Amino acid sequence: MKRWCQLEQLVILPQLLKWLVISFAVGIFSGIGSAALLTSLEWSTNWRESHLWIIALLPVGGFFSGWIYHQFGRQVEAGNNLLLEEIHQPKKIIPLRMAPLVLLGTNLTHLFGGSAGREGTALQIAASLADQLTKIFRFEHADRRIVLMSGLSGGFASVFGTPLAGTVFGLEVLAIGTIQHDALFPCLVAAVVGDRVTLILGLHHTAYRHAPVVPTITVTGIISAIVAGIIFGIIAMIFAKLTHRINHIFKNKISYAPLRPAVGGVIVALAVGAIGTTKYIGLGIPTIVDAFNIQLPPWDFAAKIAFTALTLGSGFKGGEVTPLFYIGATLGNALSPILALPTPLLAGMGFVAVFGGAANTPIASTLMGIELFGVESGVFISIACVVSYLFSGDSGIYKAQRIGIGKSHFLPGKKAEAKGKKAEGD
Repeated sequence: MKRWCQLEQLVILPQLLKWLVISFAVGIFSGIGSAALLTSLEWSTNWRESHLWIIALLPVGGFFSGWIYHQFGRQVEAGNNLLLEEIHQPKKIIPLRMAPLVLLGTNLTHLFGGSAGREGTALQIAASLADQLTKIFRFEHADRRIVLMSGLSGGFASVFGTPLAGTVFGLEVLAIGTIQHDALFPCLVAAVVGDRVTLILGLHHTAYRHAPVVPTITVTGIISAIVAGIIFGIIAMIFAKLTHRINHIFKNKISYAPLRPAVGGVIVALAVGAIGTTKYIGLGIPTIVDAFNIQLPPWDFAAKIAFTALTLGSGFKGGEVTPLFYIGATLGNALSPILALPTPLLAGMGFVAVFGGAANTPIASTLMGIELFGVESGVFISIACVVSYLFSGDSGIYKAQRIGIGKSHFLPGKKAEAKGKKAEGD
């Protein structure tokens, strides 16, 4: 037995060294890509807020972005869904053009005043750059799959400054209810290195409210966390379904792809002009920060849902996660007068739980909450994330995400029953 263990270690060691080198390189690519994204988005956001007249040109920016993808990016237009499909069934190397195209498209969205995030862009940049290693090392399908997964982890960790959440995100996002551990070490290395590279390059992530005052765990507090989680999950489901529905309508009604974001841009620009505020476009970081500190209008989360679903559904480029942070934090803020938990804690719970429900990543979102807001709030954050996940339905923001184990089978009895039915079918 001892001899077998020794032989097993000899097999593991060279594999460990191999993936240490590969994932270290993926982490560097991820960190550099996220640094470029964060720097350019900061410039685009600041320029827009100093020249608000540019929002009137959002339809022009939308048409230009759509035309660029129509002419040069049809192979990569599926974005994150393309990455997930390649991980599930590897076919061909992600074109390198995905990185510059999504970087340009996302900046156009933010410069002209669309409502979108940055996570999708970071994932696409990291994974497309990482996949170029396949040309050098001639990876087999199994190895290439792990490279792409580590790219997802590196991109997520480096753009948000959450290496633990990034590690698990790359493993958890592929299929609902299942996690495969074969890529655990590469994803961890890529996430840690990606985060470090971004920091070394001088980029600093937004400091939300760290370690909110956490009350003693009581029955009332737990019930409040469960109720909040249910609401977070339902809102996450509404956001995902609304975004997909709008996208379906635009594709059915407008055949020429560049016109879709142009039309969506007209509606968003008119809406911004009508309400007289820019708080619902862009990343919305200032409002997210305010959600931890002051009482906000209770409709802020709904307005952000509408603006983001229309922006992304009509074909603008960008991510969903930062808007989900906004939606969750402001929703938690709105729930604070009626639930027995402090406003900063509820804002933090919503911040990660709505994202966890929409992306079907309850473990990654829990770890993100702990990394951002401190381990003291971990129990309440985990309850909110898990319950949100359970109530957000068997679909989410990523269409290519598969169902490993349906959420209706999360109870032991249900799971056993499902296995029995499968066995009978065989």
